[in-house]
Amino acid sequence: MLKLRIVQAEYGDCFILEFGTPSQPRYILIDGGPASIYERYLREELQSIQVGGGKLDLAILSHVDNDHAIGLLDLFAELRNQRANGLPETIAIDALWHNAFRHALGDNIAIRLKMLLAMAGVAAQAMTTTGMVVQGISEGQHLRQSAAALGIPVNPGFAHDLICVDDAPQPLILDNLTLRIVGPTQKNLEDLKKEWLAWLDIYEESIASGDPFLAAMADRSIPNLSSIMILAEADGKTILFTGDGRGDHLLQGLRQAHLLDAKGRLHVNVLKLPHHGSNRNVSKTFFKNVTADQYVISANGMYGNPDLATLIWIVETAKKQKRTIEIVATNETPSTEKLVWEYDPDKYGYRLRVMKKGMRSMALELAL
Repeated sequence: MLKLRIVQAEYGDCFILEFGTPSQPRYILIDGGPASIYERYLREELQSIQVGGGKLDLAILSHVDNDHAIGLLDLFAELRNQRANGLPETIAIDALWHNAFRHALGDNIAIRLKMLLAMAGVAAQAMTTTGMVVQGISEGQHLRQSAAALGIPVNPGFAHDLICVDDAPQPLILDNLTLRIVGPTQKNLEDLKKEWLAWLDIYEESIASGDPFLAAMADRSIPNLSSIMILAEADGKTILFTGDGRGDHLLQGLRQAHLLDAKGRLHVNVLKLPHHGSNRNVSKTFFKNVTADQYVISANGMYGNPDLATLIWIVETAKKQKRTIEIVATNETPSTEKLVWEYDPDKYGYRLRVMKKGMRSMALELAL
């Protein structure tokens, strides 16, 4: 059995992977969405698992952006409060996967970022993205502290407390499910570290001077964060979870994990679009090399996600390769509406399925 439960996460990500057998299902939670998602949608999903006698074999935070992390923080805070007051706990969690910023990129960058924002003065008002990264670092630390307080192991079995392709040469097997780490690679992290150090060297002094214009320029050029990316396989079906990863990084990780064919391609049943369908993370070439039957988009139009260009690349590539596909979206957005208007589904051989308003989640049943 393999099912993907897509939880309504508005502009964030939140997924529940169900595997095992119908009589003995098992579960993994991947990301928790932004603020309010836990209270509005995720808690009831987890309670339904707990009522059925289930637990989470694993909770995964792909990276520390608040549109992925806050729901997990809310869950762990609730569990700590329930345990402290002797109350029944929402759900049991066996392990947490999460790459702390300091383990991935080093304490030096984290400290310099925090100090920079503190010194920026009035310029800090222009640095929303930088502030979110700094906040995310703290949120990641808080999540780990909560896991420790609850006795939940973090990254068990991984060398250097870091989940990356290099430290996971063997897949993790849980019942009928195989999990393969496909990102980040150690090279991705080293390159990203160089990007951060170069960014700090260029902008640190000018931002500290308090110039809002220079701070805004720096904020727009801030390097990406690194996402844990996973290929899940059960009963001959596959799902590729990409977090907010970059397409080129994902291809590097898939190549290093020996998952690409002789032409450098991979086909999966379900592809969770990187970064909510942003065209900054992918390209048309990416969609030629990584193909799927179903493309999942968790976005509600905020920040322009999903980008129309991303959707066009998907449908044009599929038509050229003579593949019939389905795009599965958590919300109708200007881009999805324009796609259907400009690219007739019947002509281009795709179907668009959108979660109904008011629903907590929608399920993709890949193998029963």
